[in-house]
Amino acid sequence: MITTMQHIKYILLTAALVGVSSASAQTSYPMIMSVSPVAAQVGQTSEHTLESRYSMYGAYRVLISGAGVTGEIATKMELDKDGKEPSLTKIKLKFTVADIALPGVREFRIVGPTGASTLGQIVITKDPVLVEDPKNDDASTAQEITVPCNVCGTVEKVEDVDFYRFKIDQPTTLSFHCQAMRLQDKIHDLQTHVDPIITVRDAQTNSTLASVDNSYAADPVLTREFRAGEYLLEVRDVRYSGNRYWNYSIEVNDRPFVSHVYPSAVAKGQAVDLQLVGHHLPVAKTVAWQAPIKFGPRTISVSLPLESGPSNPVAVVLSDLPVALESEDENNLPGKAQAVSWPGAVSGRIESEADIDCYTFETRKGDRISIEVQARRNWSGLDSIIRILNADGKPLTENDDLRLWNRMTVQDSQIENWTVPADGNYIVEIRDVHLRGGNEFVYLLELTQAQPYFELVLDSDKSWLTPGTSAALFVRCVRRNGFDGEIQLHADGLPEGVTATCGRILPGKGVDGCIILEAAGDARMNASNIHVWGTASVADASSDDADTAASGNTELMADAQPMQETYMPGGGRSHWPVTMHTVAVGKLSDIIDVKLSTQEVRLKPGESVKVDVQIVRQSGFDKNVTLDMLFQHLSSKYAITLPDGITIDTKNSQTLLTGKNSKGAITLTAAATAPAVERQQCCIMANVSINFVMKATYSSKPFFVSVLEQ
Repeated sequence: MITTMQHIKYILLTAALVGVSSASAQTSYPMIMSVSPVAAQVGQTSEHTLESRYSMYGAYRVLISGAGVTGEIATKMELDKDGKEPSLTKIKLKFTVADIALPGVREFRIVGPTGASTLGQIVITKDPVLVEDPKNDDASTAQEITVPCNVCGTVEKVEDVDFYRFKIDQPTTLSFHCQAMRLQDKIHDLQTHVDPIITVRDAQTNSTLASVDNSYAADPVLTREFRAGEYLLEVRDVRYSGNRYWNYSIEVNDRPFVSHVYPSAVAKGQAVDLQLVGHHLPVAKTVAWQAPIKFGPRTISVSLPLESGPSNPVAVVLSDLPVALESEDENNLPGKAQAVSWPGAVSGRIESEADIDCYTFETRKGDRISIEVQARRNWSGLDSIIRILNADGKPLTENDDLRLWNRMTVQDSQIENWTVPADGNYIVEIRDVHLRGGNEFVYLLELTQAQPYFELVLDSDKSWLTPGTSAALFVRCVRRNGFDGEIQLHADGLPEGVTATCGRILPGKGVDGCIILEAAGDARMNASNIHVWGTASVADASSDDADTAASGNTELMADAQPMQETYMPGGGRSHWPVTMHTVAVGKLSDIIDVKLSTQEVRLKPGESVKVDVQIVRQSGFDKNVTLDMLFQHLSSKYAITLPDGITIDTKNSQTLLTGKNSKGAITLTAAATAPAVERQQCCIMANVSINFVMKATYSSKPFFVSVLEQ
């Protein structure tokens, strides 16, 4: 443990080393914008250019999701000739992909003195990676490529059209799988995305042979038979727009392309024959497959054993329920509905236009039922709508789209906690909202007994600490089916030198809680991906006395879903689900500490208490700082950890610290009707704007708020 005087000396020394001045203050973590090329080949080590907003100087580590792929910083980090840190917004990375690495898209980020960067994505491919020659904007200057390959390029400017010339020696079938728009959902500051279209032309006549726009959202997949000859592959944005960060990856090969499987969902541990859906499929269009008994993600990416070798990754949903197959008998009318048991699940398919699938189940008055569809989330063609009908075919309730974690809308359907009005048979009807259909319109339909539960979502995908400082990690719950209990938060996997004080989400109306991370004063630069989850108890519905039958309680647990914040057009703040939340310890930054006059307040109903706040600024840092206890942007509140009935008295608070001002205050007021609460964990934050949406948030140590009994 270092002493206070040692800490002061460390601060002064670090400030001198990093050359902090008012011009270089307001430090930001790197915001990844692109990686070029955006694909890496299995069994190879390759070099890539990473571009970001804000400097990546001092980056020392690359974190990558999944197994079999590692990364390293290839750029040498050197001070400029004046001894100052350069602003590096472009560096080189090396990715090494093991022979056993599964193809598909991986998330990655870099770590440096300003913490973890935002997320980027890279495609792992079996085929050689060919990088675009910028002088390929015309058919006459088309770049020569040899197939199979993975073509990586950029639609970098308005009216940019990229041409590639390839030769076929003997008749064959080729698939062209473009990934571009899907690689941009998690880029936080890319407010417009590419909408690619690919076209195959005859090289001699320049005539169009085939063209595809949207297959997976905006990304196209094209499969075509070729005779011997020369051909052109044309790539552009469908609007003729362009952007230097609009990278694409196009896998061109003669292997089968599997877009979906049927059944698309399997009970864990179940052995099934999966029917292949896609292009250029093998003669045997089914593959025997054994679902794992244990699994983490609900949807897994599977590479199936085909005659020509492992397939491209394809999504399979795993269910805890027994999964039945849709019958081959007609079931498109309520009177011909297929009988199913519940709780249970059905893996089905809307085979053709105007197809409607009906399933009937028997239940009793008062039963509470939840029904959920998994389809579009796994790139099924189905945009589902479901209805519950009575035995006479009369509609009782319906749903089109559902909200995930109350953060994003998806085109799957859910009817939750529906109460059965009378004993008898009921019918679930599912169809495409536009009455489309086809082999790729696969779905999982689950019928379960509605039970109280909760979901958790992290507001961010990274936390940045410096030696001796604290950071707040906010967790929001979504309460389902009447769950109103208290949720205790947990975290593990922290980097060395970092500890966590885990708060709770209060029962009843409480939706937010926080975990306060603290870095020791001598903590070194380090980073790790952490696991955050919550636990709660709910009284067993079978217990006659839920208040006293503790032995009848059911323990609930939910993992927290990390979210990457994204900058929406017009200044909005949105989110996208990601696989990792990274906690990183960096060097000292703009704010060294957030000190409070007290770490705990106890208010009587109707009472107000003022908390003095002092921030310790880094030498030369004179930008505006805003104090807050709510995590918010514009009028949207993303985290409110204060107990019910406690508000911030803005008129009697000083929250804007301008220039070199380092002292402020927050006044809390308890409403006359505020319910009693004992030591709810909160924090006071010091926010420094990075851009209109993003901010660097520094936190106090845990701050506890209690409301006394009236």
